[in-house]
Amino acid sequence: MPRDLTPVMEDYLKVIFQLGRTGRRVTTRDLARHFGVKPATVTQTLRRLAALRLVEYEPYRGVTLTEAGRRIALEVIRHHRLIEQYLHQVLGIPWHRVHQEAERWEHVISEEVEERMAEVLGHPRQDPHGAPIPGPDLSWQEEPLEPLSDLAPGDRARVAQVADEDPELLLYLEARGLLPRAEVQVVAREPVSEDLWVVVQGHRHRVAHRAACQVWVQRLASGPAEPVDPDLGTP
Repeated sequence: MPRDLTPVMEDYLKVIFQLGRTGRRVTTRDLARHFGVKPATVTQTLRRLAALRLVEYEPYRGVTLTEAGRRIALEVIRHHRLIEQYLHQVLGIPWHRVHQEAERWEHVISEEVEERMAEVLGHPRQDPHGAPIPGPDLSWQEEPLEPLSDLAPGDRARVAQVADEDPELLLYLEARGLLPRAEVQVVAREPVSEDLWVVVQGHRHRVAHRAACQVWVQRLASGPAEPVDPDLGTP
């Protein structure tokens, strides 16, 4: 990485990659909202990144990563997600606490430590929240997913990935069994709130619409409704 690249600038590259995965240009407003700063602060950082040829930035038209910027973003993401998996799998830290810790470590670990960490973990492909880990060559594979909130009553799916930044959300999802690889069936949708009623491992749960928007799933073939224990529901 360039010597004059700061942790904040690395964070910008990472977030630009994540927000722009679908190919759209990321706006100054997007970044200001994400980082909780003024648009003028974002503009200043983007100009510094453009001077390093890590982004292509046009005022009022947004920003995209150059190939060099993309590789740095993927390297930071690899560090972050390997660290999350190490903290969870080896040190036993709960999944709702590893994101904040990984945010601190991701900028400072050496390539030697990264390689050893991957070996100890058995070269994992996902982090504790189901997000893909870029390969050691920074290759990136991401399957098409859709939010749980898009499913209709009767649809079945497997949880693939959940948002990882909000500890309270992760505890909420864990209480409802909405963990990576869990199978879920939608049984009803509230007409006004759009909250979902789902069945996970025979338990019926109400899932708030805001939470369902942050759970990404892969659809499964439709099948018979799962038996539900009425005494094991979570409102």
